[in-house]
Amino acid sequence: MSSPSGPPPPLLPPVGQPMPPASGTGSVASENMASLEFRARLLLLFMLLLVCGSALYVLYARGAFESTRRLVLTAEDSEGVVVGMDMTFAGFPIGRVRRIELAEDGKARILVDVAEKDAHWLRTSSVFTLVKGIVGGPNIRAYTGLLNDPPLPDGAERSVLQGDASAEIPRVISAAKELIDNLNSLTGSSGSVGTSLANLQVLTGRLNGPGGALTVLLGSEAEAKKFSATLDHTNSLLAKLDSMAAKTDTQVFGDKGVLPETRATVVQLNAMLGEARTSLKKVDAILVDAQAITSNAKDATSDLGALRGEVEASLRKVEGLVSEINRKWPFARDAEMKLP
Repeated sequence: MSSPSGPPPPLLPPVGQPMPPASGTGSVASENMASLEFRARLLLLFMLLLVCGSALYVLYARGAFESTRRLVLTAEDSEGVVVGMDMTFAGFPIGRVRRIELAEDGKARILVDVAEKDAHWLRTSSVFTLVKGIVGGPNIRAYTGLLNDPPLPDGAERSVLQGDASAEIPRVISAAKELIDNLNSLTGSSGSVGTSLANLQVLTGRLNGPGGALTVLLGSEAEAKKFSATLDHTNSLLAKLDSMAAKTDTQVFGDKGVLPETRATVVQLNAMLGEARTSLKKVDAILVDAQAITSNAKDATSDLGALRGEVEASLRKVEGLVSEINRKWPFARDAEMKLP
């Protein structure tokens, strides 16, 4: 069997010694390595520039390069306040907490940097609050009522009004417990509401009883029966009164009643009074004639006597009619007639 043609395979180097490079490949590998190293350096430089640019942008966005004014806020404690917290005005952030330190009097000093463009919102009469809610961290807020006051100077120190909503929770729980105890005492069997409900139940039973509302109003069933009997008796009396009133209407205002007869009598009386008035006028005329003519005094006196007799007769007729009216009319009044 013949051996294959071609050059014999290269012998492997001893262990621990590097393989000798092939002819013509060493320079290409070194060039590729240098290119990769250059690209890696460019990538690292680009990453460094990107990180620095991001850091600068963040600092710019956070206002690190803006001109600011320093405001010092003093509070009893700075619990929940952290560096970087915003101070808001009307809901907009105008300042940022830069540092928190402890003063010599034991109070917390909160150093706030306010942007120069927003510093005009803060005046000497501004009020600052530190409100701690039940959920979330505290909030620093600024309130300015008079924008015409002088602006707040740089480095001004102001006190903070603090309010903690969670501190009211124990008091609210205590008040709620007291309210529940009061409700239990009211709704108990010996409480006011329980007693009122029991009385209401008794009242409902009486209303559904025989006497109904009368038993409730008068206090007992016997009194209710007495009241019902009184009502029945009153109704019977009213019925009798109605019948009597009907009879009275018939007797007084009927066709043959007192009122039509009285009306006719009054008509006759008016006629007689007219006759008496005419007679009196004649008397007056005769008296004038008697005074004017003395020669005919005897005739005038005789005429006057006759007229006087006629007047007296008329008056007697009137008196008779008045007596008849008094006899027929049940509600007569005493009448007096004076002669002239």
